[in-house]
Amino acid sequence: MSAAPAYLLDLAARLSARFGERLAPLAALPDELTFEVQSAELTGVCTVLRDEFQFEMLVDLSGIDYLHYGLEEWQTNSATSRGFGRATPAHAAVDTAPVAAGRFAVVYHLLSIEHNLRVRLRAYCEAGDVPMIDSVVDVWPGANWYEREVFDLFGVYFRGHPDLRRILTDYGFVGFPFRKDFPLSGHVEVRYDPDKGRVVYQPVSIEPRTLVPRVIRDDQRYDPLLTSAPAVVGKSDA
Repeated sequence: MSAAPAYLLDLAARLSARFGERLAPLAALPDELTFEVQSAELTGVCTVLRDEFQFEMLVDLSGIDYLHYGLEEWQTNSATSRGFGRATPAHAAVDTAPVAAGRFAVVYHLLSIEHNLRVRLRAYCEAGDVPMIDSVVDVWPGANWYEREVFDLFGVYFRGHPDLRRILTDYGFVGFPFRKDFPLSGHVEVRYDPDKGRVVYQPVSIEPRTLVPRVIRDDQRYDPLLTSAPAVVGKSDA
């Protein structure tokens, strides 16, 4: 098993010295660094990473739904039925159970072009009527569309986003298709109605299917680097 490069160990040490308990190291592959940051500290930590450590570029931002994490099958019997064109948390709280802490997280992939270094952050959304986390658009303007995508597909609301609305699905789309409780067959289907001379929406007509979209395995088929490693460098947790 190869050790982490010296330059990454140096970066990890400098980040730990600067942030202390504000950044918690997570396991990662030997050539990666991953940290967890509390949602309340997110924008402050990101601003320091940009200004003091020259992580001037947000390469990507993605959502994670940890519902049923570690189980062989996802349960899709009781999906949310809400959907909106624009983000309106007051309306989003209707007809849905409160979101439990630890279900939704957002992962940030940062790049320092100047130093050719990368770091990954994970922050869990706040519990409540809707999954909520602060926007980082003021830190990296390029986060605008990334955050809209996560809102569209996961239903995560980014506090302070200047124009949070769907970006991939229709404005009238119901629900959030990347949530693990969203039915694999969806809620509605579209077809062309020759009598009406237009495309119409109707309830989905296919029978729901039970699939196994993700199974966690730890055996000889997988890279041993992913099954054992120290705290800062080892099995990826994000």
